[in-house]
Amino acid sequence: MARIVLLRHAHSVANEKNLLAGRTPGIALSKTGKEQALGLVDRIGPMKFDEIAVSPMQRCRETIDPWIASTSNASRVVVDESISEVDYGSWSGKSLASLRRKAQWKVVQDFPSQMIFPEGESLLEMQRRALSGFYRLNSVKGKGSRLLVSHGDVIKSIVAHCLGMHLDQFQRLVIEPASITI
Repeated sequence: MARIVLLRHAHSVANEKNLLAGRTPGIALSKTGKEQALGLVDRIGPMKFDEIAVSPMQRCRETIDPWIASTSNASRVVVDESISEVDYGSWSGKSLASLRRKAQWKVVQDFPSQMIFPEGESLLEMQRRALSGFYRLNSVKGKGSRLLVSHGDVIKSIVAHCLGMHLDQFQRLVIEPASITI
């Protein structure tokens, strides 16, 4: 397997407001997130990637743009729908505090493989599509590393799979904004 670097988008305005952003358009980075994105220039440094797969959500592109501007890897960027955020359906844009009061929140936390978001997708569907993007990235020609820029739950589902964990255990993993997992 190729070396795949997983980068969660930096802190967003939705994180700041404790909202479940989902695929809501126009979710930008917060001031903290912009600082985190600038910090990635040094954290990632001169690393070269055979391909950079980025979720189509604005916050992901804003996270990696400062690093891309500092390097010659820009031609290797591919927007990849398969690593987009979970489609949380009617839960998108809602406060996490209000969602925690729903009976389905316990399903999300304890049995995520059984959760289908109202008017959205299931977490199993998200994991399947995320893994298709992950394995597509792995199959890119070249011997260099690959970079995947995505979202917390998407990355947790990939990491859980790679560790041999069932999706029902993925809530045990913590993937912070602007964190790097290899």
